[in-house]
Amino acid sequence: MQAGLNSFTLTPKQWIEKTNAAGLISKAGRYGGTFAHKDIAFEFASWISVEFKLYLIKEFQRLKEQEQKSLDWDVKRSLTKINYRIHTDAVKEHLIPDNLSKQQINFVYASEADVLNMALFGKTAKQWRDKNPGKEGNILDYANVNQLVCLANLENLNAIMIQEGVPQNKRLEKLNQVAIQQMRI
Repeated sequence: MQAGLNSFTLTPKQWIEKTNAAGLISKAGRYGGTFAHKDIAFEFASWISVEFKLYLIKEFQRLKEQEQKSLDWDVKRSLTKINYRIHTDAVKEHLIPDNLSKQQINFVYASEADVLNMALFGKTAKQWRDKNPGKEGNILDYANVNQLVCLANLENLNAIMIQEGVPQNKRLEKLNQVAIQQMRI
């Protein structure tokens, strides 16, 4: 009944006592003050300042957009990892004889990975590392979403060509043509 009067005041402490408010704490004294759960504090600050409310909305939207971009990139990166397995299985079944040493086997895998890197990025993993000594990770960690989708397609295509016995130089040529076309699209 008093709320409509000009003389009406309600302190945070009174509010807490009368409504059994949760998420609010009011302390008197030298180090006292009113403290609220962040959701309550944001709502209160939004009510006090329109500028703050607009800032909060814009910041929330920016973070959601950033989160979505990151999620898209993670999904595409996972796709290339799955297709990489298809690719490495084709290499293992069709390009690696039983009598190779571990080092020679690793060289074959690296050589085939470089075919993909050359087709899409125009450089090998070593060339990228030499050009970017301060960066952590590998070339794929810095690829954009379009490049990752294209790489997933190249991995499948290369696996098929390996199974068909197409020589590496011919595969590289064809993969590069496909990469150029897909990146243009």
